[in-house]
Amino acid sequence: MNQTARYLSAALLAATMGLEADGHDLEIHADRPGADISPTMYGLFFEDINYAADGGLYAEKIKNRSFEFPQNFMGWQTFGGIELRDDGPFERNPHYVRLSAAGHPEKHSGLINEGFFGIGIGRGEEYRFSVWARVPEGGSSKLVVQIASQSSWQESQEIASATITIDSKEWKKYTAVLKSDVTDTHACLRIFLAKPDNGDDDTHDGLDEVTVDVEHVSLFPVNTWKGQENGLRADLAQALYDIRPGVLRFPGGCVVEGTDLGTRYQWKNTVGPVENRPLNENRWHYTFTYRFFPDYYQSGGLGFFEYFRLAEDLGAEPLPIVNVGLACQYQNSDDSGRVPLDSLQPYIQNALDLIEFANGDVESRWGSLRAEMGHPEPFGMKYIGIGNEQWGPEYIERLEPFVAAVRKAHPEIQIVGSSGPNSEGEQFDYLWPQMKRLKADMVDEHFYRPEDWFLSQGKRYDNYDRKGPKVFAGEYACHGKDKQWNHFNASLLEAAFMTGLERNADVVRMATYAPLFAHTDGWQWRPDMIWFDNNRSVKTASYYVQQLFSKNKGSYVLPLTMDKKPVAGGEGQHGLFASAVYDKDTDEIVVKTVNTSDSVQSLDFSFKGIGRKHKVISVAITTFTADDPDADNTLDKPDTIVPTEQASQEAGPDKWSTEIGPKTFCIYRFALK
Repeated sequence: MNQTARYLSAALLAATMGLEADGHDLEIHADRPGADISPTMYGLFFEDINYAADGGLYAEKIKNRSFEFPQNFMGWQTFGGIELRDDGPFERNPHYVRLSAAGHPEKHSGLINEGFFGIGIGRGEEYRFSVWARVPEGGSSKLVVQIASQSSWQESQEIASATITIDSKEWKKYTAVLKSDVTDTHACLRIFLAKPDNGDDDTHDGLDEVTVDVEHVSLFPVNTWKGQENGLRADLAQALYDIRPGVLRFPGGCVVEGTDLGTRYQWKNTVGPVENRPLNENRWHYTFTYRFFPDYYQSGGLGFFEYFRLAEDLGAEPLPIVNVGLACQYQNSDDSGRVPLDSLQPYIQNALDLIEFANGDVESRWGSLRAEMGHPEPFGMKYIGIGNEQWGPEYIERLEPFVAAVRKAHPEIQIVGSSGPNSEGEQFDYLWPQMKRLKADMVDEHFYRPEDWFLSQGKRYDNYDRKGPKVFAGEYACHGKDKQWNHFNASLLEAAFMTGLERNADVVRMATYAPLFAHTDGWQWRPDMIWFDNNRSVKTASYYVQQLFSKNKGSYVLPLTMDKKPVAGGEGQHGLFASAVYDKDTDEIVVKTVNTSDSVQSLDFSFKGIGRKHKVISVAITTFTADDPDADNTLDKPDTIVPTEQASQEAGPDKWSTEIGPKTFCIYRFALK
């Protein structure tokens, strides 16, 4: 049964049983403009969990490309004459591999890289291979580079190949483009030291192969997002762009804190030449033993320059998060995870230097680095988050000097603090007054909560202090009981909750679902907004809810009542949630309505204060529902649950009636004249 048939069936059943759909009066006061809706209201939160960066959004296909993993050949197979050395050309990535003759005419020396759960290759697509290499003793030698299937060693078949001549005793970067004529989700990359060419008789002695050193082995699709080198996977970046986000928060999450202070995220290690960005342990590689990935590290290839550039390309405000001098408090309950207060200055300077990197002129130290990387114009950073999900007095006593330093040096920058890991409770109640005392501009609230929590939170922000710090709903997702996947009903309840964010736009200025990405082979946490394998991606129902709110954001809130009462949603209003806004760009009133009940409900819209010069002339409807509330989208069936749009129909001049189906989210755009 399709979505329309499901709705009609419910309506027919109600009529057959002699029942009428519950009727509700929705009154919109067009003459009483409310709070403006921030351009940053709906955005994106990126964290490198679930292989979201390396192996995901970052388009690099080679794992451990500089041989810097603690087990240096993790991700590689080696054969023949192989020697690992550590006096390479890049100070912070010193390891490289020396390929020498294997010692027998029938033996080869080389490397095979497994990629991230394989290497995804598409039919007709081109891939740019690069390597830093040299012939240490002079002369020249050749490398054979192959993309090959890896169903098994015996059956492995070449997909694409190139031969590169290494012709210098000095380190140089060499490149080649390989084109595939097949699609393979789990290919591999092979590099062989070529046998010498001894003429036309296809014979060789195999013993005079010339040694080659190789470092920073890389393979990117030519078709990256916007064609950028060191770029992003095109389909994943396009999915982000299609949301039309207003803000991009990066680089996390718990990765900002690190498992310990030594593995905290340090932005300065992620800028400058990509081949000299040092490896960092990923906070998530062994956190969940049921999804254990000991080879999960951060290459730094997707670094702060790339994050700022992505925000700019998306049309979103960048919101970087810096470490406040605390490692992850879940894993560090003693002083080992805390920077002493008298040693905090380098952490504070790190935040000030970040602002200079983003916004400083090209004569400044960090602004000049940004310019060298290809962006002389400032990125226009306006916000900074200090700490992630910290709590307790140990957070506040470290946050306070950060706030003082940033306020003094950059009063134009807005500061985002934290209310801790929970949506309520002891730490939440402690931190909010502290945020007010410190005059934080925004407070980052997190809620990964079950369905009943989302149903109960329609009026969460109705009674917040209008004069205190604003709210950044920085991480949230509905986690269905015993249903930890992206089923439709979870997204419906997220939509219901988001109407409350929108109605309170004077308090809530930013909101981002989390986590953003998950690799189908490498996930550790779910649900997530976008799932992908090495070749394909799928947008979940939660993705479409985020997109619908973002693309129908509007300019300012309009007062809305339901049956003469302020809209709060939930059981008291028959499971209906709603918000109303005015869109200046299109001269439309936009009403978002969510029916979380199992019943068809009739809606009678009336528009107050439109005035003699204006009237409603038509309405366009977008409907989001599913045949089965537990259904989700998959890689094989990505369009199971998608929004549907109806052609505009006449409406007005100041009233209009309709019905909304059970378990349905509808957006009504009323055009004015």
